[in-house]
Amino acid sequence: MRKVPERFREFVRRYPEAARAYEDFAAACRRAGPLGERERALVQLGIAAGSNVEGSVNSQVRKALDLGLSPGEIRHAILLATTAVGFPRMMRALAWADAILGPGEAEGGLEPGR
Repeated sequence: MRKVPERFREFVRRYPEAARAYEDFAAACRRAGPLGERERALVQLGIAAGSNVEGSVNSQVRKALDLGLSPGEIRHAILLATTAVGFPRMMRALAWADAILGPGEAEGGLEPGR
């Protein structure tokens, strides 16, 4: 189970109506299309990597782990962001993810389709 940051818990305590509206909106977005939980988690992880916001990457990594995605799948999603967001942003996102995931083995070669 992921740890909800204290800052977010404080937001919920201070602004419960806004927090409920935020959660309801997020749920509506999840229901609005055909993607499953795993696909949504990977998409959101890629977007978080591109946003260059540490808290967003951390949150999406934790959510992906909660859904059962492996560290390799999480790292691969971040790696795939490289051509869209650039190498420096991908490396930063990977460093943030690794802080949660811990040290990892090499995920494999660079053969096409792998």
